[in-house]
Amino acid sequence: MAEEGPSAPALAVQVVLYRHGAASVATLLDSVDRSVAHAQDRHAIGQTTVLIGDCSPEPALNPEDAAAALGDRLHGRSRSRFSYRHFQSNRGSAGGNNDLFALSVSDLVLIINPDCYASPNLVFELCRALDDAHAGIVEARQVPLEHPKEFDRRTGETSWASGACMLIRRAVVERIGGFDEESFFMYCDDVDFSWRARLGGYRVVYRPTACVFHDKRLDPHGQVVAGEAEVYYSAEASLMMAWKWSQPERAERLRHVLWESGSEPHRRAVEAFEGRRASDRLPPPLDPEGRVSQFIGANYAAHRFGYDD
Repeated sequence: MAEEGPSAPALAVQVVLYRHGAASVATLLDSVDRSVAHAQDRHAIGQTTVLIGDCSPEPALNPEDAAAALGDRLHGRSRSRFSYRHFQSNRGSAGGNNDLFALSVSDLVLIINPDCYASPNLVFELCRALDDAHAGIVEARQVPLEHPKEFDRRTGETSWASGACMLIRRAVVERIGGFDEESFFMYCDDVDFSWRARLGGYRVVYRPTACVFHDKRLDPHGQVVAGEAEVYYSAEASLMMAWKWSQPERAERLRHVLWESGSEPHRRAVEAFEGRRASDRLPPPLDPEGRVSQFIGANYAAHRFGYDD
């Protein structure tokens, strides 16, 4: 391993799996390890641990020898240490990442989706954005489908960072806590986390030079193809976001629209929301003045373009 700078921050890379095969996991980790090596050679980071949390019904990897098997797959040249844990339940992206937060004390945390692949300069470019002492979260550019959120062309500042690939200062987690797993299972946990970080005084920035391939597909109408679970959880998250971020009128409009759509996943989401309300399990509203929250149409930021334009 190349010599690391004396003050190079330690990095934890977190990956939450659900029904992903061992071969695809190894391909992801190979790309991450190459990017880690590039950043270590430039003294941007020091010791790196890759934490894999598996929410699948059955382990994607053999828990007894997962770390050794991954090391063998990388032909012994790995710059990272590997840790694999099978959670034995589906914790979702929010709960899974919270569990992984507790397994390290690194200075920085990189969250990356299992359907993403790191470019060689990903980690280095994300770290460069932290030269801004006020930056708490840095978002990578997703290719081939770049997220269309607006951002400041000079500073990179943006409304929120996508959890598909984001670098977080550990201090942010310590200050605001982890993801709100009680409210968000797999959608909008990243928006909520970003907005709470901004309320805590941190900037959320977008780094276009830090690229990650995100394996997404569009339908003929320019929309991401979504399964029934994604339709349900995205609808539930939209209701929870409106409620938690002090938009009760928006929540009521959404509840009506989702129910009237006739979609079975939409109606289940409405029923779940109403069940939370009846049992007093909705979160206390935040940001009543709208200092950081943005509700623009169906989005949580101004957009530069739409794929269905």
